[in-house]
Amino acid sequence: MNRRIRIALAVVLIMAIATTVTIVTTRSNAPAAPPASVGLVMDRHIPDVQLIDDAGRSTSLAAYRGRYVVFANFLTLCQEECPLVTAAFLSMERAVTAAGLAHEVAFVEVTVDPQRDTPARLRAYAKEFGAHWALLTGTQANLNSLWRFLGIYHQVVPEPKPPEIDWYTGKPLTYDVDHTDGFILFDRGGNERFVTVNAPNLDGRLDPSLKGLLDSSGINNLVHPAPQSWTVADGLAYLSWLVGSPIPASG
Repeated sequence: MNRRIRIALAVVLIMAIATTVTIVTTRSNAPAAPPASVGLVMDRHIPDVQLIDDAGRSTSLAAYRGRYVVFANFLTLCQEECPLVTAAFLSMERAVTAAGLAHEVAFVEVTVDPQRDTPARLRAYAKEFGAHWALLTGTQANLNSLWRFLGIYHQVVPEPKPPEIDWYTGKPLTYDVDHTDGFILFDRGGNERFVTVNAPNLDGRLDPSLKGLLDSSGINNLVHPAPQSWTVADGLAYLSWLVGSPIPASG
């Protein structure tokens, strides 16, 4: 996403949900809450919106209650930020597993492009790029309801010329979807606890298969991350605060 758009969206998001922000204190031996400079700490219940999993079955975010959730919006044809999030989530998931928390923490991504992101395409994305966590879609109406609540911006925009090629069909792309960056943390009770609208910082390193999805803007985001971007270590620190115990980065 364009950085000026990202900054504007951050301001809108803060204004939209400022009334939900709570002051959180931590025990001296517990991981510290994320600082206000990186995102918002809050406590509000997520609505039970019906979604569809990659097998075509009905589900919802309520299915993940009882576990901590690391959540992001995405699309399988994203050319700028989503491949970076996929890489960051892969590293974070390895660290969660190494910490013995694989059954306590779920990673979930929901598409902002339901027209193209069918269950079959979601399965193909998981297989091709290793995103073996929950990849969900839904009806446009249900997704719009979820995005309104979460303050997620999404807008269909023209595909730049010349168009990139769809990795799944091999055909030229006909449109793109601008959307809010970042990720969100939910607690075990299905409450939104933390949100950042910043993109990840991977120190310029990305698996070649994921790097192949990036356009020139995406390559720039990879090589020249914004100052406010978050690293995998940062993401694990924010998750550690929610879980209540440190989750070290895994080699």
